[in-house]
Amino acid sequence: MKKKNKRLITIIVSFLLFSMGCFIIFINLRDNLIFFYSPSEIFEKEISSEKTIRVGGMVKEKSLNRKIKEINGINMEEISFVITDFEKEIIISYIGILPDLFREGQGVVVEGFIVNKGLFNANTVLAKHDENYMPPEIKDLESIKEKANDI
Repeated sequence: MKKKNKRLITIIVSFLLFSMGCFIIFINLRDNLIFFYSPSEIFEKEISSEKTIRVGGMVKEKSLNRKIKEINGINMEEISFVITDFEKEIIISYIGILPDLFREGQGVVVEGFIVNKGLFNANTVLAKHDENYMPPEIKDLESIKEKANDI
């Protein structure tokens, strides 16, 4: 067999092995490739209550409720709010401290597990912000204002 034919066979076999490896990886990760589910997807799909997932959407206006709850002798703040994708809504229950960027009408992604179709227990809350976000500490600096006006 000529060197040219051996090289061609080696390249073809390598490409086939690489393609099969990628195919196997994508098949095994097909449900995990989604960064987060929307409330509508939660109601449409059958998701196990033991599986940790992420749910994302907008925090509904005037849906934030806070109350103090005693857990193991420690007073903790239990927070509940509603996430919507403007079609369906899901109630989120979270015990802990919310991020500074969290507020009603803002985007949020929560990580946790489903209690039932309408209730989600969150372990982690991740607040999202737009690309124009500027921390309050530096918002009033003159040099920042000048650069913002130039854009």
